[in-house]
Amino acid sequence: MKIEHVELLHVAIPLVTPFRTSFGTMTSKETFLLHVVTDAAEGWSEFAADPEPLYCSEFVAGAQIVLRDFLIPRVAALPRLTAAAVAPATAKIKGHQLAKATLETAVLDAELRAHGMSLATYLGAVHDRVPAGVSVGIKESVPALLDDVARYLGEGYRRIKLKIEPGWDVEPVRAVRERFGDALPLQVDANTAYSLADAEHLRGLDEFGLLLIEEPLDEDDLYAHARLQERIATPVCLDESIHCARDAAAAIAMGAARVVNVKPARVGGYLEARRIHDVSTAHGVPVWCGGMLETGIGRSANLALAALPGFTLPGDTSASSRYFAEDITEPFVLQDGYLPVPTGPGIGIEPLPDALRRFTRARQTLWGG
Repeated sequence: MKIEHVELLHVAIPLVTPFRTSFGTMTSKETFLLHVVTDAAEGWSEFAADPEPLYCSEFVAGAQIVLRDFLIPRVAALPRLTAAAVAPATAKIKGHQLAKATLETAVLDAELRAHGMSLATYLGAVHDRVPAGVSVGIKESVPALLDDVARYLGEGYRRIKLKIEPGWDVEPVRAVRERFGDALPLQVDANTAYSLADAEHLRGLDEFGLLLIEEPLDEDDLYAHARLQERIATPVCLDESIHCARDAAAAIAMGAARVVNVKPARVGGYLEARRIHDVSTAHGVPVWCGGMLETGIGRSANLALAALPGFTLPGDTSASSRYFAEDITEPFVLQDGYLPVPTGPGIGIEPLPDALRRFTRARQTLWGG
């Protein structure tokens, strides 16, 4: 397989409601799709980060340059292109895991389409549907939060995740527990908003029987997370701290992570995500599939990953309608609290031409004519 053409499509899709976390508020999903054409088949992928480097160091404009000038030329020069060859070919480029994941996923999609194999089958999925959780952003008031949680539970979601930050943590969680009961699977996500000095305060969450607290401290501080876990009963889950299987192994060995959130984009792609799943499962550590407000292109591939046997907790692979009134693909619809795992070749889905045209803001050829 050889690359013949690579096109980048900037897209902007309005969110149905603003989504607020400890690092900012989003009102639309603005990113790019990568369309890779090979001599065997075509592949699609989605860059998962945002226009600004707030959640992570990568951002849309920077990833475009890295792909155009450094990653794609190395991969296009391979004598025999496979998805497994992408990471070795780009290894000398430091960092830029999300950009690398975008390229590897598009190549993997094309490769699997050429062989008529689904991504779920390739990764080793054992389920044809996965339980769906939902992430609830920081609200202007507790009553507004309770209204949102009630609506999502009414829609059938099987797990609730609350975004938290200093000043919006114990009391909102208490209110949700009092309103919806102890049986509700509930977890919180701090997105690095706290420090180890907040350990005693965070211990106040222990009384609520949470599934986990996600990434409470700085992402580059495994030691502090391990010390925090010694002081609280709620399981610490790492997200931003995990960039590869080696990080997962180190965090588990240090006692810094009792749960791991696997985001394929953050770790360089689905091949490394599967390795993190394997390492965590071998150590008895549960994993779940996180989300980054993906369009249907990214959501489809995430569902394939979430169908692996070690993904024992509901992920953030919510229905399309959680974020978008209209997506650029056929929507993923919640069915009794579950989402179906795509079975078509590759990621199992493609952009709808009319929707893609309306949501595309710019196109750029990165390789070929």
